Amino acid sequence: MPTITTEKLNLHIFKTPQELGAAAARHAADRMRSLAQKYEIVPVVFATGNSQLETLRALVQMPDIPWEKIIGFHLDEYIGISDQHPASFRRYLREELASRVPIREFYYLEGDSPDPNETCLQYAGLLREYDPQLCLIGIGENGHLAFNDPPVADFSDPTDVKIVTLDEACRRQQVAEGWFPSFADVPETAISLTIACLFRIPELIASVPGERKRVVVRRTMEEPISTDCPSTILRTHPNVHVYLDANSYPQVTC
Repeated sequence: MPTITTEKLNLHIFKTPQELGAAAARHAADRMRSLAQKYEIVPVVFATGNSQLETLRALVQMPDIPWEKIIGFHLDEYIGISDQHPASFRRYLREELASRVPIREFYYLEGDSPDPNETCLQYAGLLREYDPQLCLIGIGENGHLAFNDPPVADFSDPTDVKIVTLDEACRRQQVAEGWFPSFADVPETAISLTIACLFRIPELIASVPGERKRVVVRRTMEEPISTDCPSTILRTHPNVHVYLDANSYPQVTC
């Protein structure tokens, strides 16, 4: 399947989610190996959700990744749920990644901390200290990056980590993907890395499989850049690679 470069965005298109995940994982693994040759530690931000499963499951099987140098971060976490909750992103990353490889360190966002504002400040400090060089990311059905939904997305956000209110489309996606039994069960707020924070990371690898993402991929590629569809801002990042499958690739016209 082809690789297409449009504006500054590189699209890599595969037939199946499994092929997409394997290719995105190879890209991430190669980049981590390369960074480990230059640096003693390699900070990496990891995404969660259904779209990342094939990528992460392929990544943990890749040989010769210098996990002993990798320091992990993640994009977001719901406020008010424990790390044992089925939808917790801490639980997801522990089960799908951190427990499967000898990673050096993983810093988790504690969504159930007694002071979420302080958690934001502390996590922002860690990100500034370690300066991640790579981010594995997804795109939400409403175009969100991390949990920066259209109503709260800010391309010039002065903060690195903040408390956000989740919009209806985002919360309904979580139910549709099976993370919560009902809309009422989905938390209304979360902690999220901001778009400004993400854009300091030199390379972004986005895994975006499945028919449910076809519309937002087209919007990402064709709509004017705005917070109406936050993922449109990806077109301004100097080094983004978007991995699609036959169901999410919308035959973009730009």
